[in-house]
Amino acid sequence: MLDGNILTPDGWRYGELTFADGRISRIGGKHANPADNSDDYILPGFVDLHIHGALGFDMMDGAESATAIARLHASHGTTSLLATTVCTSHEKLTALLNELAPIIQQRPANAAQLLGVHLEGPYVNPGRLGGLPDEARTAVMAELDRYMQLVPVKVVTLSPEIAGHEAVIRELAARGVRVQVGHSLGSYEDGVKALADGVAGFTHLYNAMTPLAHRAPGMVGAALAHAEYSELIPDLIHVHPGAMRVALRSIPKLYCVTDATQTAGLPDGTYTGRGRTVTKCLGAVTLPDGTLAGSALTMDVVLRNLVGLGLALEDASNRISRNPADYLGLADRGRLAIGAWGDVVVLDRELRVKAVYVEGVEIKPFA
Repeated sequence: MLDGNILTPDGWRYGELTFADGRISRIGGKHANPADNSDDYILPGFVDLHIHGALGFDMMDGAESATAIARLHASHGTTSLLATTVCTSHEKLTALLNELAPIIQQRPANAAQLLGVHLEGPYVNPGRLGGLPDEARTAVMAELDRYMQLVPVKVVTLSPEIAGHEAVIRELAARGVRVQVGHSLGSYEDGVKALADGVAGFTHLYNAMTPLAHRAPGMVGAALAHAEYSELIPDLIHVHPGAMRVALRSIPKLYCVTDATQTAGLPDGTYTGRGRTVTKCLGAVTLPDGTLAGSALTMDVVLRNLVGLGLALEDASNRISRNPADYLGLADRGRLAIGAWGDVVVLDRELRVKAVYVEGVEIKPFA
């Protein structure tokens, strides 16, 4: 049983929360204002839909690395996540998904739940790779069908301006896959058309897409004007706080991701992996030419950044729990409600993680 200030879908309650069979069985107590006491905050576990690595481990290296990544991020409050890929060959991607399938089906001990896969690569514009490897290619349904037979593919990032992608967007959307625009040279008009075809969101808004200008609104303009959902990386490096505020006002169910790389949890320094070198310095992760290459974030830092930006704790929590869960259509994650999975993070008054529960089981501190 947990006691404290519980953030429920109906607002704060001061009382206790209990689990049974991995799910929330009871939320007792009364409606309250957490400012009236100094007890801990009890929030829904964080849901990260875009994550590549941690502690020197890379998701592309297989199940052992993915398990270590899920354990590190669980210790920072992330209770469920999508294993996110980058551009690579069909053969290597097939081998990776085969290896990830068992740990998606059966959660490793002391780790966040892998909900499935986010294919960030390889179906992107080679002219807007950002930090992705130069192995982009055009999407074809036969290849995607193979991947979807191996694992639950929940999200696919692609560039809608590439010939042939319109039909792929429509087919994936019809199957319930969340298609996102990302790493794109497409215009505002391309973005509006893609939304009409079934695109559901945008991958790391502002980054690796055509910017907003007043006579050429670009892909950013299409997102700000028309999107219901979009990712954002709130490390205060990828996106200026002012631009973050624009997005928060414009996109009703904006949610935040870490886009964490192997550098998450490591000290500043230079690291090599997947045949490339990155430098972590003062929170930024860059390639030798200065290009941003993901982040070093964990979700507890995201929460503190959002609150520091001026968001109420309830709103900040929704941006990293309920909104991403809703985006995937998961009514039993991302919220503290009777019958939902017991995915819970306990925070002190400085919003530091004190305890984490995944499906009702407490996560041991990461060693």
